[in-house]
Amino acid sequence: MIKDIPIYLQISRYIENEILQGHLKAEDQVPSMNDFSRIMQVNPATAGKGLNALVDQGILFKKRGLGMFVSEEALAIIRQERKKRFMHTLLPEFILEAQQLDISMTELEQMIKEEYHAKND
Repeated sequence: MIKDIPIYLQISRYIENEILQGHLKAEDQVPSMNDFSRIMQVNPATAGKGLNALVDQGILFKKRGLGMFVSEEALAIIRQERKKRFMHTLLPEFILEAQQLDISMTELEQMIKEEYHAKND
């Protein structure tokens, strides 16, 4: 987990990543706030905050007395939000750095293609 990010957000991102990677699918049950509390050695309220943030976004839903589960829309919601973050945060920083390093658009395209193909092999 990443130290600069609050623990409750680390829990949320962990679950989001598990969904993106296909380890958690629609209708799968996620670990409880007590499970996360024990694993990460944090207050159950902190773990609950991370899980409830995902409920508020429609990524998880609660079944009374049973726990929290992945919603049917979870994957689409996460992808949409992450694409927005990529477009509005990561991409502008990336482009600014490339410009400061005087990397041409052609060079940048080639670098991206090489890295993209390297990650897919």
